[in-house]
Amino acid sequence: MADQSELNPKQLIVASAVTQILEQIGENPNREGLIKTPERVAKAYEHLTMGYKQDPVEVLRSAMFEESYSEMVLVKDIEVYSLCEHHMLPFFGKAHVAYIPNGRIVGLSKIPRVVDVFARRLQVQERLTIEIRDCIQKTLDPLGVAVVLECHHLCMQMRGVSKQNSSTTTSAFSGEFLNNDKTRKEFISLIR
Repeated sequence: MADQSELNPKQLIVASAVTQILEQIGENPNREGLIKTPERVAKAYEHLTMGYKQDPVEVLRSAMFEESYSEMVLVKDIEVYSLCEHHMLPFFGKAHVAYIPNGRIVGLSKIPRVVDVFARRLQVQERLTIEIRDCIQKTLDPLGVAVVLECHHLCMQMRGVSKQNSSTTTSAFSGEFLNNDKTRKEFISLIR
């Protein structure tokens, strides 16, 4: 194994496990191209799962403002990158998030940050969709929240059924988006 003196204790454990995986699949971890792979993977996984160390509620609270605006606020085409908890393979796509303020708004950059906090954990797309909705609903207490995720899953495209062009769409609504057809249809038309 390469010199791993710059790794923290958790990264050292992951790097050791990666070395074992390389050996078990028939690779030589001391081969030139793989010598630093365990270290790189350990650092990559720390970054890809940094959402466990972040509080999405605090992200929203850090830029919440009193405002009388009461029309839909939509942030669409938010890039999503996550890891499927079943195979630890990536899934990626776009999130569309809207809310109807009820006396409070949030800085626009905070919506994509909340998406990232939840996406940077081992996930299933269905839970990710609901976690985003619930966090915004509980923190801002808006009149409603709408979340739609459209993602491609490498666990479906690279292995298993091997369907390259498949995508998965999930949605979660609350308040006005759940109870008012007109509001929900407006949201759907805006994200198309």
